[in-house]
Amino acid sequence: MRTIRPIPPLRPPGWLMQGAAEVGELSVALVRSGVWRSAGPAQLVRIERALRTWGQSMAALGVIAAIRYPDRAAVITGDDEITYAELDRRCERIAAGLHDQYGIVAGSKVAVLCRNHRGFLEATLAASRVGADVLFVNTEFAPPQLAAVLDRHRPDLLVHDEEFAPSPNLPSILSNGPDRARGGLDELAESIAPAAPAPASAGHITILTSGTTGTPKAAPRVPTAVGLAGLTGSALSRFGLRAGEPMVVCPPLFHGLGLLTSMLALFLGSPLVLRPRFDAATLLADVERTRAGSVAAVPVMLRRLLELGPEAIAEYDLRSLRAVISGASQLGAPLAERFIERFGPILCDAYGSSEVGIATIATSADLLAAPGTVGRPCLGSTIRILDDHDRPAPAGTTGRIFAGGGLVFGGYSDGSSKTVVDGRMSTGDLGHLDRAGRLFVDGREDDMIVSGGENVYPVEVEQCLAAHPAVAEAVVTGVPDDEFGQRLVAYVVLREPVTEDDLLTHVKANLARYKTPRRIVVLDEFPRNATGKVLRSKLTPP
Repeated sequence: MRTIRPIPPLRPPGWLMQGAAEVGELSVALVRSGVWRSAGPAQLVRIERALRTWGQSMAALGVIAAIRYPDRAAVITGDDEITYAELDRRCERIAAGLHDQYGIVAGSKVAVLCRNHRGFLEATLAASRVGADVLFVNTEFAPPQLAAVLDRHRPDLLVHDEEFAPSPNLPSILSNGPDRARGGLDELAESIAPAAPAPASAGHITILTSGTTGTPKAAPRVPTAVGLAGLTGSALSRFGLRAGEPMVVCPPLFHGLGLLTSMLALFLGSPLVLRPRFDAATLLADVERTRAGSVAAVPVMLRRLLELGPEAIAEYDLRSLRAVISGASQLGAPLAERFIERFGPILCDAYGSSEVGIATIATSADLLAAPGTVGRPCLGSTIRILDDHDRPAPAGTTGRIFAGGGLVFGGYSDGSSKTVVDGRMSTGDLGHLDRAGRLFVDGREDDMIVSGGENVYPVEVEQCLAAHPAVAEAVVTGVPDDEFGQRLVAYVVLREPVTEDDLLTHVKANLARYKTPRRIVVLDEFPRNATGKVLRSKLTPP
């Protein structure tokens, strides 16, 4: 006779019980979003088995999504669409092929050099199934940079798009089509090899830092349950995300914002809408066609949307859109105000870095009530502003920003790390908190300009210039000066013609005289990296 054991009630794990308020906010968010829906006994058994097998890994997210939402679209790229069940089967077979044909095992390193399409996810999820470490490589690297990164990290296998030409000495396969000479994900997806063995522990995922001022560093991490739960709860309650609603992710998936929002989509069982390259009109068309509930983008993409103009924007039905998530670089008060005016109060700003993950979130209400803020800490995260002696700075006083939480990494792959004080890590930014606990970023620690003995934070001057109706965006830097030590130079991209004197008069009318740039240089566009951050080192002073 079979003994039928009752299924125990679903209880939050111990790490969720650290704060009643946080648990309450997370629980409410889970219910409202539709994530916390009942699962059948068979599903619960399979989910429990997946968690025991893959733990806190990307693989577990993919497997559980397939268990809960097998027939729902997982990835949509134009006319290419695949369900969660199909994605899971392909990843299982690709993992078997990686293990059987290429010897990929737990501890191996798989590099992924792909644009935004399902091949990126398939390579990542399949490698995660065998416990391999995954290195995400920037698709914008020039050939010498790419060669240097691959030589430094020496992956056991590279999965890449056809447009890239890797080193002939490195084993590699194509991500977006079969290659009979070297194999490919499509061919591996038909593998009849035995299933790859389950890993003893989750592999690392490694993100390369943006490298706007120097050589990118590798920031490996295994996201903790508390970190992912805090981010998920904050995203659900503050972004207003809903389970199953399509999510358009525009930033590169190899970057922190793109990766974390794609992980959120997997958790929510949301169709992930991707395009290899960004185009503003195509984005709006994808929102209309898929009835997307959310979009993740970087500020320069939001600017491109506004540049389409009100008539072009009005051609698309965007009523399904409940959240636009900005991140990866400074949003700025003028752009936030213009975007909310055009699209409504659906804009949110996420602040963080490759090293600390997403630390704070600002809603549209925050952005309108406190222009320039990057919001309040996510659930499970903390923010401290410290002075030069590592003491907490009073509200309104600028100091170094330190973030703590479950998404903070453990150090760079070369053994170095960022400064840590009381368990919180420096973000490398300067900022202050207002009396409501909202964070403002005043600039990078290494960007502060000392002119005539006065400290000038570029962000303040940049936002002042960007508030002028003729200015689309502005960047301020310091250059050597014999008299003042440094002098300010501003670079602007214009929306309409304006004279340098008019812009200087505008700054003088709104800021202290010593914060007025000595020169203003007009550019057609700024040099940027793949995530939209301006490459200040490539701005040439007059």
